[in-house]
Amino acid sequence: MSNSTLQLTFRNAEGGRNTMSIPDPREDLETEEVEAAMQAVLDRNIFKTTGGELTDKIRAQVVHRETETILES
Repeated sequence: MSNSTLQLTFRNAEGGRNTMSIPDPREDLETEEVEAAMQAVLDRNIFKTTGGELTDKIRAQVVHRETETILES
């Protein structure tokens, strides 16, 4: 079985990093769409973190994972 996750990483007010993981993103995502979504998160300031509000976009990446079950009872 394989799955993928879109990871959006932001910097917070204290300089730390916060990552949001979104399961099963569309395969045809465009850079502009992801950047606009990240900017909307920053503009709306809707998430609180222990390091303060989110201030900057750091990275967006799609992570693909494959799981192979060897033994199941």
